[in-house]
This record gives sequence, structure tokens and C-alpha cells, in this order.
Amino acid sequence: MALMLPSPHAPLKIGTRGSPLALAQAHETRRRLCTAFDLDERAFEIVVIKTTGDKVLDRPLKEIGGKGLFTREIEEDMLAGKIDIAVHSMKDMPVLQPLGLCIETYLPREDVRDAFVSSAFERIADLPSGTLVGTSSLRRKAQLQNKRPDLTVVEFRGNVQTRLRKLEDGVASCTFLAMAGLNRLDMFDIAKSAVAVEEMLPAVAQGAIGIERRENDLNTASLLEAIHDIPTGQRLNSERAFLKELDGSCETPIAALADLQGGHVYLRGEVLRPDGSEAINDAAIAPIEDGALLGQEMAQKLLSEAGEGFFDC
Repeated sequence: MALMLPSPHAPLKIGTRGSPLALAQAHETRRRLCTAFDLDERAFEIVVIKTTGDKVLDRPLKEIGGKGLFTREIEEDMLAGKIDIAVHSMKDMPVLQPLGLCIETYLPREDVRDAFVSSAFERIADLPSGTLVGTSSLRRKAQLQNKRPDLTVVEFRGNVQTRLRKLEDGVASCTFLAMAGLNRLDMFDIAKSAVAVEEMLPAVAQGAIGIERRENDLNTASLLEAIHDIPTGQRLNSERAFLKELDGSCETPIAALADLQGGHVYLRGEVLRPDGSEAINDAAIAPIEDGALLGQEMAQKLLSEAGEGFFDC
């Protein structure tokens, strides 16, 4: 079947959330597709879709439904044919897609580390006891309380700009963002420091952009194949298998990071009690083709070590 290229008269529609970061990621996707096929950017239409996660900002995610709140409306529009592809931050994505949709395309991964953001302090170690730290991430909260139980964590939801305003308003003395997001927004001066992965293991798939499509849309699949980054896919294959086996949700503090070493994948994984009182971690290496199995087996090992009731606090 001959590849049908989009055009200004019949553009490929790219669905995205409306935050500045989401739009930057959608524009990066369009830019890469334009370059791959030497097309005018008008051959791709960016469609902004407001999700429940964007509308409800006054409650923790776990109270209103978890990760799927940032994707549900977008995926419904794709299944209805209103858009052709959707661009997602993979750390926000559930491990299972709705029937009829799939994610097989990843853009080159950005910096995986967390960014420490504060106007008064340079790094976590500088924080005095009792300092207010703002975060909506259960992982970051648990990791921070595991290492610094003397700090006080307050709820801190919203996009990058909203959270920076909250810092200015004194809601907290510091917060954490993803280095990847700041880099993609060209906000290179916001982070006081990048947190080493040895100090705070990142979320599964942090720094990676995934592109979702309809499974039966083979023409779009061929288009996306041209911009897929194979190393990122290999790394996420292991990390998301780890997450899937743990049945990860917004109520479970989970962290993982896969790196490629020659023909092997080196995986680090961590699970924590929600209150941060205990953390269990592991690291292992396997051939790249066994990356998913490595993630699955590591998750099973950590679940066995955690035992029943580990995630109940």
C-alpha cells in the first residue's frame, strides 16, 4: 500500500492537552514529521483537548481517578475519529491503552532527572527541618519523606507555570519539576539543581514523549515509524513492564530507570510505602531483547520482599 502523506487540504490531526509543555511536545512531534517527509507544517493540525485532569486542580489525582484523567477525553476523540494521533508525556500514561489504541512511537528521551526548584535553597540537603515542600507526586513525596522525614509536604498541583506562581506566593519554599519539561520549555534557569537519580529515582518513563494512534490506522503507523527513537523504546519497554507488573497507579509510589549498556539494559527499580517510612529497591541487567522480562521479574521480586500490606498506610 502506497504511503499517503497529509497535506494542508487533508491534515493529520494531532491531539494534545493545552498546557505550554503539552503544546511544546505536540509542536516537536509536528516538527519531526515535517522534517522526515519534507512537508509544510500546515499538513499537521494541532487540536487542543481539555481533560478532566486539567479542569480539576483543587484535589489530589488519587481522589478523582488517577493517571487516566489526563488522557481519557483525548483517547475518546481519537476513537471517534476527531484526531489521528495524540502526544503524551509517558510518565502520565497508564500501562494499558483503551481497546483499539496503541503506543509504539517514542521521541528521543530528554533529561530523566527531577529538578529542584526554589528561590531560597540550592538543593534538598540545604532545607532546614520543617520546610514546606510542594508536590502532587506521590513518588516524590514518599522518596522525600523516606530521606527527610523532618520536612513537611503540601499538595501542589497544576502545570509548570501554576506551580511556579505558587512558589512565588509562598505556598511552599521549594518544589520539584521534571528537568525534561523545563528543557522543552527553554526554561533553563528555573532549576536550582538537578537531583541525581541516585538520590531520587525518577518516575517510570520520565522525560519520554509517546505518540498514540488507532491500531487499525496503518498509514499513520508508517508515518510515525519514521520518527520513532529505538533506544527510548527499548528503555521504556523494560520500565513499563516493571510498572505493569506492579499494577502502578497514582496511589502507589513507584520509580524506575532503564539505561542501555552495549547490547544490555540496566534497570533500577524502587517501591515505597506511601508515607515514605520504607523503600525497597533493586538493580539488574539483561540483554535488550529480555528487557520486558527483566522489568517483570524485578517487580515480582520487590512485591515478594514488600509483602502484604506494604502499600497500605
